[in-house]
Amino acid sequence: MSIDVLIGILIPFVGTALGAACVFFLKDQIPALVQKGLLGFASGVMVAASVWSLLIPAIEMSEDMGRMAFVPGAVGIAVGMAFLLLMDRLVPHLHLGAEKSEGLPAHLKKTTMLVLAVTLHNIPEGMAVGVAFAGYLSGEGTITLAGAAALAMGIAIQNFPEGAVISMPLRSEGQSRLKAFVCGTLSGIVEPIGAVITIAFAGILTPILPYILSFAAGAMLYVVVEELIPEASEGNHSNIGTLGFGVGFVVMMILDVALG
Repeated sequence: MSIDVLIGILIPFVGTALGAACVFFLKDQIPALVQKGLLGFASGVMVAASVWSLLIPAIEMSEDMGRMAFVPGAVGIAVGMAFLLLMDRLVPHLHLGAEKSEGLPAHLKKTTMLVLAVTLHNIPEGMAVGVAFAGYLSGEGTITLAGAAALAMGIAIQNFPEGAVISMPLRSEGQSRLKAFVCGTLSGIVEPIGAVITIAFAGILTPILPYILSFAAGAMLYVVVEELIPEASEGNHSNIGTLGFGVGFVVMMILDVALG
């Protein structure tokens, strides 16, 4: 694995760590309006990344299928959403502001359940970065190093508020600043791990790369529609989350088109 690829897969994790570090500099709680804007921003980044960085390359790789070039994209999205639905039902986790946990019953601390909720969000993001760099390493030419790096940068940008959204509430729950930072940072560790595993199997995955790209897109879209958008839209001032979505979408689109 080249140094460029290694740095690329670590970029999103650094974004999470920097966001979690906000617990050392900010007050114990993020204002509701700011949190809505950050959630909307993260949603916009993930939707744009799913389209420009994952689905479009998947379709371009399938051009030899003619009019059936949509099949890998459609199948991958369906399987990716089904996978996240299964994980959502099996893994015990607790979303911010929720009173009842989801997934299989488990006697875990509230802190652990909160971290697991964010970790679930990060699984498809790590896969997306890994499969993008795997596409670059495959030599297909559809995904460039700059394009894969743009995806990593976009996810890192949306991971920054995500890290803050997990560490700040943990602090308000009574955790020390250091422990809140560590928990917020560890919630993003699955991203580089998932990316490395995906790249390790790059040679095997090359024939089905369009399906894997679409799978990652479907998993990311599931997270956006199931969790991020509802949380950004509930209660008053839902327009803040909508504006945040627009900003995030445009930022990711610019990154992908300019660098990809």
